[in-house]
Parts: sequence; structure tokens; C-alpha cells
Amino acid sequence: MEDLKNERVELLIDYIMKKCLWQFHSRAWDRKDQNENILTRTRQILCGEHVSLETPADRCFWVDAVLLAEAYRERFPWLIAMPKEQIADLLQAVHERMDFLTITGSLNLELTDQHY
Repeated sequence: MEDLKNERVELLIDYIMKKCLWQFHSRAWDRKDQNENILTRTRQILCGEHVSLETPADRCFWVDAVLLAEAYRERFPWLIAMPKEQIADLLQAVHERMDFLTITGSLNLELTDQHY
């Protein structure tokens, strides 16, 4: 079961890596903020939860999340059939893996350059 989850995490991440420009911010804090806000809202959308749209930033993250959720539904029909708890667990794993790939495990020194 864990192998299936890891395979699905990698499929979802592969889509982000190939199609989503928001992952390419030049600073670690920007990437962390994007990952947190877009992936959280994507989970909320896929699980049918309320999404806060109070601030302009909320709405900006929401737009990216809507597009990502629509792409996931279209490309990965197995996602639609999953219970909400499994979707939430899967998206949490995607979030953790994205943070590693784009921030903590990245070899891009510009991410932590204080003068950049």
C-alpha cells in the first residue's frame, strides 16, 4: 500500500514539476509560502472543504490551486475515487516531498543567498 502511495505522490509531483511555474521562485521562503498555500488549497478543493478568499494573496493562491485540482482530476481518475482522508494524506505527502525537492534538498544556492 505504501508503494502505491509513493507512486501516486511521484505522479502528482511530476505534473507540478512539468507544468507549474509557481515552483520556481528564487527564494526559499517564497517557495515555502507557495507550496504551503497552493497545496493546502488544492487539498481543500479536492476534499470539498471551504477555501478562504479573504485577501488578494488568498485569491492568487486559490487560482493556482483550482487549476492544479482540475488537472489532477482530469489526469488521475483514481484520485476522484479516493476517500477524502486518503486525498488529504496524499496531498500532505506531496507537500512534504515538494518542500524537500524545491527547498531543503535543493542544491540551488540562490535560495539562501541573503544578498539576492
